[in-house]
Amino acid sequence: MENHQNVEEQGHVVQVQEEEDHNVKLDEHYDYYAYPKYTYKYGVNDYHTGDIKSQHETRDGDVVKGQYSVVEPDGSIRTVDYTADKHNGFNAVVHKTTPHKHEEPEQHLHTYN
Repeated sequence: MENHQNVEEQGHVVQVQEEEDHNVKLDEHYDYYAYPKYTYKYGVNDYHTGDIKSQHETRDGDVVKGQYSVVEPDGSIRTVDYTADKHNGFNAVVHKTTPHKHEEPEQHLHTYN
């Protein structure tokens, strides 16, 4: 539908034509793509509570790589290396060290009769 108006401008009459658009979408959604890329790491070393762990991870596009480790209650360290992408899915390799044992010196009890 067109709407015509006469407007006086600098002593001249000018015809202004306005068009109404009935197909205007008021809440249009624009999907902006941001390339996913990040790196992060963290760690906890609380020897008082025994909470010792760390993690680091990187993402470049659709590929994620990382590693995390935790000291188990027996003193062993569990480390997990992982990768994830849309072709191979999530893959993890777990390594575990043996616990460190403190050798107590042997004590001999001597009795005298």
